[in-house]
Amino acid sequence: MDRPRFHLAFPVRDLAETRAFYGDLLDCPEGRSAADWVDFDFHGHQIVAHQAPAEGGACSSMVDGEAVPVRHFGVILTLADWRALAERLRARGVDFLIEPQTRFIGEVGEQATLFIRDPSGNALEFKAFADDAQVFAR
Repeated sequence: MDRPRFHLAFPVRDLAETRAFYGDLLDCPEGRSAADWVDFDFHGHQIVAHQAPAEGGACSSMVDGEAVPVRHFGVILTLADWRALAERLRARGVDFLIEPQTRFIGEVGEQATLFIRDPSGNALEFKAFADDAQVFAR
């Protein structure tokens, strides 16, 4: 891998539904696990779902006209992989928090984006850039 990997631990309400969502729906291979947590390979990055009580304090921020959940995580895919994922999620009837779309059209940082929630309410963003140089462009 050319870039460093990130590691993110996050709370979930039920490990079985978490495995179905990340493993079956998103096709993330499962790594190590214990009675109250499970690792997944999230496109080369390590995420760890920890069974935990519900947390409060959901809030959002307006980004290009959309209410984006402040607490979210995700991955930057190739545009082809992003399109394939969007099609797979639509075919499976997934409810989008923010529908697949292109944000910042014609501006610096133009990107394809979509948001979904896992069964525990964690928000995930999947995005892609036609031009990888735009990822950190200002």
